[in-house]
Amino acid sequence: MGKISFSLILALAVVTVGTTSEKKCVLSGMWKNELHSLMEIHDVNDEGEFSGEYLTSVTATSNCIRRSPLKGAQHDVERRAQPTFGFTVNWEPFSNSTTIFVGQCFLDEKGKEILETVWLLREQVDSPGEDWKATRVGTNIFTRKRNAMRGKILQDHSPPCEAPAPTALGTRPPAPRLPSPPRL
Repeated sequence: MGKISFSLILALAVVTVGTTSEKKCVLSGMWKNELHSLMEIHDVNDEGEFSGEYLTSVTATSNCIRRSPLKGAQHDVERRAQPTFGFTVNWEPFSNSTTIFVGQCFLDEKGKEILETVWLLREQVDSPGEDWKATRVGTNIFTRKRNAMRGKILQDHSPPCEAPAPTALGTRPPAPRLPSPPRL
């Protein structure tokens, strides 16, 4: 009986060491998607809530793009190594739209963190007859961007909106635009 008890205790210790050293996907930090938009998520609190900033690289408006606040929540990372999450971005003051993202933080076979997301963008329209064109849906994949200077990267990448930036022709190029939804 002593050998069995010792074996069970040894097995439990090995399993405990294996699970506590398991790498977990952490949302906090700087992320970049395939469209080169940047997002910084601040620390996630004990309830799973977080905030941050999003700097999009695409817009459906001709207004100057600005850093936009985001707020969200994730499942408990202590219980889930690859948590699901959701957050909202309010594009004000440069746009009359809001986007919600839902997704999951994954670890690939090399331990690299990836955020797989689906989003819904809702823009304001003037009447119920225009409702059909007010919502867009899409996906984004975010990869971690190393950031030694927290809070500084998005500020450095934000375009100056006070005066147009000079180009070779002396005018500011228009921001990339989202495609218009098809008319049915």
